Amino acid sequence: MRCRLSRPGATRTLNDVGTETEILAASAAWDAALVDNDAGAVASFMADDWVFVTSSGITPKAALIEWIATGRLAHHAMEAVGPPRVAIHGDTVIVTARKVSSGTWDGASYSADEWISEVFVRRDGRWTCVLSHKAAVG
Repeated sequence: MRCRLSRPGATRTLNDVGTETEILAASAAWDAALVDNDAGAVASFMADDWVFVTSSGITPKAALIEWIATGRLAHHAMEAVGPPRVAIHGDTVIVTARKVSSGTWDGASYSADEWISEVFVRRDGRWTCVLSHKAAVG
């Protein structure tokens, strides 16, 4: 299986363009659900076995959804800095983007500037995220 990268000037097939459009729409909708602090909507974009990887370790889906549902974690803003990199591997797509966000954690304000990679898999005709990895910029 070949990897097809989406980047300015790259040759892409119509299928690649359609896949990229679907993935970027799902990613934007997921970000919107995070900023809305809608735990149910956030969960709908994630596979049951989804994990979030940071320098602190691995966080499972259930923990993140609980934090959002209880207000322990609240997002106020999230936006991309520059265009994302989209790597298409058939029914698996990796999206890497730099994003800035702000919100509160345990009532304390935070702001973040991070590189985020998300692995999406097409299951039953729908894209779901199976893994998210974040690394702080700088």
